[in-house]
Order: sequence, then C-alpha cells, then structure tokens
Amino acid sequence: MRVRVPGSSANLGPGFDVLAAALALHLTVEVHETGQFALLTDMHLRRDRENLIVRAFERLLPADRFEFHVRSTIPLSGGLGSSAAGVVAGLLAADRLSGGGADILELATEMEGHPDNVAASLLGGLVICDGPRAVRLELPPALEAVLVIPQRPVRTAAAREALPAAVPLADAVYNLAQIAKLTAGLVAGDLQLIADGLGDRLHQPHRAHLYPRSAAVAQRASEFGALGATISGAGPTVLIWCDRDRPREPLLEWLESISEGWATIRAVQFEPAGASATELP
Repeated sequence: MRVRVPGSSANLGPGFDVLAAALALHLTVEVHETGQFALLTDMHLRRDRENLIVRAFERLLPADRFEFHVRSTIPLSGGLGSSAAGVVAGLLAADRLSGGGADILELATEMEGHPDNVAASLLGGLVICDGPRAVRLELPPALEAVLVIPQRPVRTAAAREALPAAVPLADAVYNLAQIAKLTAGLVAGDLQLIADGLGDRLHQPHRAHLYPRSAAVAQRASEFGALGATISGAGPTVLIWCDRDRPREPLLEWLESISEGWATIRAVQFEPAGASATELP
C-alpha cells in the first residue's frame, strides 16, 4: 500500500483550533508485508515501533509483518502538520490493508488531540472543525502561498502556555468577525475579503515573543504585495497569502533580504486533494 498525505497549516489567523488548509507538501509511506517489522527512511525519525506512523498504524493492525518506507517534503517542525500527516498516513494504511471501515478522522483527532491539522490532511482544501467533525471547502484557485520556515523550532507546549487563561469579550468578538469575513471570502473567491479576514487577537499576539522575527514578517508582508500573513499552527513558520495574478518579485526580494541565516523561503500551492491510498502491484 502506498499512502500519500499533504501537510497543513492550522489556525489561519483568527481560526484558532477551528480552521486549517492543506498544503502541497507531502508525506509518502509505502507499506510492504514482508513477514517482519522494519522502518526505512533517510529522515531524522525513530525507526522502532514508537514511530508515530507505526503507532497510528497499530491502532488498527499489528505492525509485526510490515516494512514501512517513509519519505516526506513536509518540514518536521515549524507548524506545517508533519505529525498530523504521520497519524493520518499510519491509520489510512492500516485501514485499507485491513479491509476499510474505520473512522480515520475520529481516530486521528484522538491521537493528535485536536482535529484541524488531521482534517486538512485527510480531506484536503480548507476545513472548518467542530470537535471531531469537519466541513470541507474548496480554496479559490487564485490563492497561493509563500512559507517562511525558521531554522529554530518552537515547542508546541511553550506556544500553548503563552495563551491567556481568559479572552476579553472585545477580542472574542473581533475574532468571530474575522472568521466570518475570511470564510465568506474563501467561499466567494473574494481575495480582498480574505485579506480583510486574516486578523487575530486570540493567539498570535500572545506568542509573538516566542518568534519575534516571524511575527515581524507576518506583520509587514502586506506592505510588499501579499494579501496578508498568518503564523502556521503554533509557529514559528509564517504562511504568506498571495494572489497568483499579483507580481510577487517585491515580496520575494524582501523576504530573501531579511531571512538569511535564520529561515528558508518556499513557495507552495494550497492542496485541494486529501490523503490517498493506492494498492501497490
């Protein structure tokens, strides 16, 4: 079985733990029944049964007789859904090999702790999550992205700890309005409405001290032609939202000038297709 799963960006500005989009960065796992367990990869991953892909696989099927071949273009840290993709890949492979029928989204949400990244990886496009349930929307074809991926990661636990215990009513109302505008813009393909809906007062301002360079990039990206920018998941990667028909050279030149020594720049498409599983010959 060959399983291919996209990465993802969660929160998308105002949609904390609610919104996520699939990205055209992919984890590929090939599973072969050889009679013994092995995990083969060139990546910096565990190669034993504690590997996240294998742990997800074993929620549905013992891994004793299977060999796993793993490769990926999703950065392993930075907020681009690498762990969620691993969970979805393991579950989907085991489900298909055992005959199908498992609720992959429910199991993946249970393992990951929240549904946004796993739902985007499983379904593709943009997802709106409500507990273990997810609604999928198509993304406008004119929408593209540029990633600013810092070399130094930030622990997700530290990013969670930076959040306030309570949210002022005015900030909650602001974020609700932003989510409404962003979702309406995505549905209508209105890029200006999308740009107007990327603001956030719930999580990004409270985490800015953990990655000040990323926060500064997110704040200034629109000055160089971007629609706007959001911190991807818990960070520190920045997802810069771009109009395909708008010149991107000023943005890329600025990013190259400020990123040397601490981050890499990568253009990426949003991914309409979700996870797939194909039986190998």
